[in-house]
Amino acid sequence: MSNNDNKQKSNINIEIDEKIAEGTYSNLAIINHSVSEFVLDFICIMPGTPKNKVKSRIIITPQHAKRLSKALNDNIVRFEKKHGEIKENQQPPNVQLNFGQTGEA
Repeated sequence: MSNNDNKQKSNINIEIDEKIAEGTYSNLAIINHSVSEFVLDFICIMPGTPKNKVKSRIIITPQHAKRLSKALNDNIVRFEKKHGEIKENQQPPNVQLNFGQTGEA
């Protein structure tokens, strides 16, 4: 019996509800990290809006952050091979970020 025969096959069943499947548009991501986690905040900044809220926050381990970075890069390479180079036409504006009141722990 080979090593491959000894390995158990596993299936991961993934379900997505309708609300999550709709997705949330984001045009700004803020990434912070500590020793044990990466925090990704996704925001939608709209012109003329005085206050913008975080639409989604994802907290992942450093290992998952590295895998996500690699997966994003791999997908960008495949996208550009099929559709052409993604151009970064405009520098993002220098925006002062204000998260409101912050407390101390």
